Order: sequence, then structure tokens, then C-alpha cells
Amino acid sequence: MVSNFVNLLHHLQAQPLWILLLSALGFLSLLTHFFFLINWLYITLLRPPKNLRNYGSWALITGATDGIGKAFAFQLAQQGLNLVLVSRSYHKLRYVAAEIQARYPDTKIKEVALDLSSGGAAVEGAVEGLDVGVLVNNVGVTYPAARFFHEVEEEVWMKVVRVNLEATTRVTRAVLPGMVKRRRGAIVNIGSGAAVVVPSHPLFAIYAATKAYVDQLSRSLYVEYKDMGVDVQCQVPLYVSTKMASEVASIHRSSLFAPSPEKYAEAAVARIGFEARCSPYWAHSLQWFFASMLPERILDSWRLAIGIRRRQSSLIGPSAGRDKAP
Repeated sequence: MVSNFVNLLHHLQAQPLWILLLSALGFLSLLTHFFFLINWLYITLLRPPKNLRNYGSWALITGATDGIGKAFAFQLAQQGLNLVLVSRSYHKLRYVAAEIQARYPDTKIKEVALDLSSGGAAVEGAVEGLDVGVLVNNVGVTYPAARFFHEVEEEVWMKVVRVNLEATTRVTRAVLPGMVKRRRGAIVNIGSGAAVVVPSHPLFAIYAATKAYVDQLSRSLYVEYKDMGVDVQCQVPLYVSTKMASEVASIHRSSLFAPSPEKYAEAAVARIGFEARCSPYWAHSLQWFFASMLPERILDSWRLAIGIRRRQSSLIGPSAGRDKAP
């Protein structure tokens, strides 16, 4: 065995330096990917979720009457939390609240009918006196259809900014002081792959830019408030089979890579309180990993081609609706 080791050393010494350096880099790359896989398997399959009731007895969800927001509401009720549901339509709020209470009769629910395109200042009064331990900033909008930057009407892009950027900021600002005072809380901001997974999102530029704001806000608040007992997280979904995704991305049913809102929310709730940024659904995280291995130029060209195709389709057929597209 000793002689074999000596022979190996002689063999290595005989190799040119550049070959040794490439071999070392290749080994480090394999080691990095191995540890990524081990960590991913642990997080996805083995790590137990946190008991969200330790953060407080109430959860607030914006955009709570459809899609991901509604699925979050059911999941958090299952965790034993009371709910503050925020959405534009009072009638939808009443219907969703009745659905939740039929399944979880002990859940207390407060409905707040509020158009978040006018900001989120009114939320502060709605949560006064409540032990809000979990906040899910879910509401988000984008263009009615893919458009070049100069084609987007001011009314449209201003609504995107008010909902995705201003409302997220105001709702967070309304809830955060109480969490700091109690020294416990979890804030989940729903970002987008459009701002994180891909380097650009052509023909949805302002949407992507507002979601990049959400990502950076979340990361900064994670650092600011971690030592105060408040866990801030940006969750990064890719496509989820919602009404909005069907209108803009032509996703009409759930699949392996476009889960139902219920499957996505189940995975998302299990990740609350951990990393500053994550993609909770396992297939989305794999897509993110493989996208990170591609040159940005290829991803840019791919997203541009998709954007142009969607723009052409919208000009020919019925206009599309809102989206949480990556």
C-alpha cells in the first residue's frame, strides 16, 4: 500500500501543473455539487418544519381569495393559526372564510376587504391588538399581456408598482413593529423566478424589477431583524397552476413542474422561518439549479423568444390576465 502511494505521488509530480490545477478544480466542483445534493435531500425530505404557532396565534395573508394565497390560508389554518384574510372582494372573502371554517371550525377569521393597488396603509388598523405571528405577502400583479417596455401604459405599470412594491412594503411596515415588540414573527414575501432564477424577464420588465425589489427587501430585513426574533424570507415560485398562470403562460392544469396551489403551499409552509431565500417546491428548486448552470446569454435569448411569442399571441387572440410568472 505504501509503495502504491509513493508511485501515485511520483505520477502526480510528473504531470504538468495545469493538469493538476484542472483536476483540483474538477474535484472541487464535484464536491460542491455533492454537498448541494445532500443538503437539498435533507431540506426536501428530512428537515422537520417549524411549529408556526410559536410565532403567534394569527397569520395575515394578502391576496387570500385565489390561487396561492387561498392555499396558504388553508395550510395555515391546518397549522392551528387564526387568519386575517386580505383581498379586494368582500364577497370572495366571505366565501373563502366559510370554506375554511367548514373544515377548521375552531379557526378565527377576520376579513379585510382592501384594494392593495391603493397601498396597504389600512392594514395597520386591521391588525391592531392581534398577535400576528406570520405574514404572507402573496398579492402580486403583472401586465395584462407581454409588452415591450415602451408599450406598457402608465396606468398598468403604476398598478404593478403599487401592488408589488408599495403594498408589500406598507403591509410589512404595518405588521413588523408588533413582531419586534414581541420578539417573534415570520414574514414570507412571495418573489418570482423572473427576478432570481433567470437573469432577465423581457417584455415583463417592470414586473421583474418589482420582484427584484421584494427579493432584496427580504434579504436586507432578514439580516436586520434576525437577532430580534423575526425571520424574514423571500420564497421564489416558478410556474404554479393558477388562473393567472393559465391566462398569461397558457398553463391550464397542474403538472410536475407547475404544481397546484395546494401542493405549492404545502411545500411553502414547511419552509417558513428558515433560509432568507428559497424555492419551496422541489421541482422548482431543481429547475433553478439547472438554470444556474447555463450561460446568461442563452437564458436571455430563451426568455426574449418566449416574451415575443406571448406578445404576438396576445395581439391575435384574447388579452391575457395577471400572472405570477417566473
